[in-house]
Amino acid sequence: MSKPKSPRALKDNEAKAVARMLRVSPQKLNLLAQLIRGKRVETALADLEFSRKRISGAVKKALESAIANAENNHSLDVDDLVVAEAHVGKALVMKRFHARARGRAGRVEKPFSNLTIVVREVPSEAKA
Repeated sequence: MSKPKSPRALKDNEAKAVARMLRVSPQKLNLLAQLIRGKRVETALADLEFSRKRISGAVKKALESAIANAENNHSLDVDDLVVAEAHVGKALVMKRFHARARGRAGRVEKPFSNLTIVVREVPSEAKA
């Protein structure tokens, strides 16, 4: 007596991975998402490998997870994958206080972000 399985949200030639609760602001994370959006996965991995941004390691890990999902779960060809979508969302914001002069307090906000990466298999002849 379980509920029926929901239909797959993505197309048959797509796979995705979600990285949640990354300790970086969405605005900064979106700079890296823009860097890889629309590129072939080999190029995107190389760009992230040599990026000087602190969070690029976590973004690379999420992209590698999406590639592994495409290969193992959906039997897609890794050589034909393109980063179809990379979008960023807000997660929680930790609020802290920092002591300031004359007994006052300054608010410190520590934002978290979510990252969703969708990879799509594009036939080899269409990429030229």
